[in-house]
Amino acid sequence: MTMDPRVALNALTNALEEHLSASMNRRGDEDPAVESAFYNISDAFEAYEDALFAASGEVTPLDLYDEEDGEDDLDEDEDSEDDPALDSEEEIYEDEEEEQR
Repeated sequence: MTMDPRVALNALTNALEEHLSASMNRRGDEDPAVESAFYNISDAFEAYEDALFAASGEVTPLDLYDEEDGEDDLDEDEDSEDDPALDSEEEIYEDEEEEQR
């Protein structure tokens, strides 16, 4: 059974508020309340994205940051600096944007 997107959105906003509260009342660098609230946002966001997609076929423009993914993204960014083909693709997109203006 698919969750109503409005219910999932409400759970996401509640998770964000709980994270704000835990962050503002942090008791040290590794406060378990902050860590728990962090993961609750992740879970609530995934539930919202799934419910939204099931109901409308739409997604949000947001991605969850994963420390492992972040390291891979940094490696890819470094590789793109060395790849002239990627540079030319960027120039094509910039040219198209200028033409549209």
